[in-house]
Amino acid sequence: MGKKQKWNDLSPKTRKLIVAGAVFEGILKLMALVDLKRRPANEVKGTKATWALAVVFANSVGAVPIAYLLWGRRRR
Repeated sequence: MGKKQKWNDLSPKTRKLIVAGAVFEGILKLMALVDLKRRPANEVKGTKATWALAVVFANSVGAVPIAYLLWGRRRR
């Protein structure tokens, strides 16, 4: 691996992409957590606590919130 770059060493385009990715993941996590809070437990595949922990703590580049929103909910 090469030398780690500092934030100021990154190009403006790279910095914008990193910030945009972080905002996107934050929005996905917020959407998943709000849905979990509002949805009855019998409409969630698995436990709400497990999904919430996975959404919050898994560094998933958005994969866990997307997985919950697509496959973790039962259809009404």
